[in-house]
Amino acid sequence: MPETVQVQLKKGVLELCVLALLSSHDSYAYEIASRLAEGIDMGEGTIYPLMRRMQSDGLVETYLVESPAGPPRKYYKLTEAGKASFIAQKAEWAAFSRAVDSILGDVQ
Repeated sequence: MPETVQVQLKKGVLELCVLALLSSHDSYAYEIASRLAEGIDMGEGTIYPLMRRMQSDGLVETYLVESPAGPPRKYYKLTEAGKASFIAQKAEWAAFSRAVDSILGDVQ
């Protein structure tokens, strides 16, 4: 697959993946980035601008937690708007992936 297509596919689902991770528990950016790196090979530098945008959009809020090994960590938590966005995006993704799977299944 050409690299640009693969990068665009990953960028297209990045917010949905972050919302999914935060739907199960609050987390800090490095932990989110690590999960994305192992799951979809997304670089750490991509997550910080996304988290700032999601906070600006009202999808997440932050709070600090003391760390035994350094400065406090900024944790991210879904807001009600973030939970609603996750539900909507998850439904859109399911419909989209079914449509793509159907088309791919038709190709010999």
